[in-house]
Amino acid sequence: MTSIRAIEAVDRPWLDTLLREHWGGEPMIVRGVEHRALELPALIAGDREGVAVYEPGAEHRVPELLLLHALRQGGGIGTALIAALVDVLRRAGHDRLLVTTSNDNLAALRFYQRRGFRLHAIRCGAVDELRARKPTIPLVGFNDIQLHDEIDLLLTF
Repeated sequence: MTSIRAIEAVDRPWLDTLLREHWGGEPMIVRGVEHRALELPALIAGDREGVAVYEPGAEHRVPELLLLHALRQGGGIGTALIAALVDVLRRAGHDRLLVTTSNDNLAALRFYQRRGFRLHAIRCGAVDELRARKPTIPLVGFNDIQLHDEIDLLLTF
């Protein structure tokens, strides 16, 4: 069983490096909104084996999972992080969690749907628009698929 804990100040430089190496650095732009992941709440798996960064959701807003990253795939780290996040959100009075991925990320689409998330919205051309604000977003993504659209998935619990 992977232990999960809240992020601490000592973890922020590690998260900054992870963001730069794997996600094009700050800011994260999701659904057209800029997020400063280094300033947001996050959960850490084990000895920095994975991280889940989220917007907790203000009144009448659905919390958003902005980043889920496991250093080792297939070990249950991502699943453990989602379960822990759902627990945190449930205790805060929430009953839903939104996540956004891109059209090229077939592994993420599979992962989230297998864990109960359902397709919620597709924004055609959203990534093309974001690229003007964040040029580090590539033209071609995972699986050599052209990167154009955002896909929202929603988990109700």
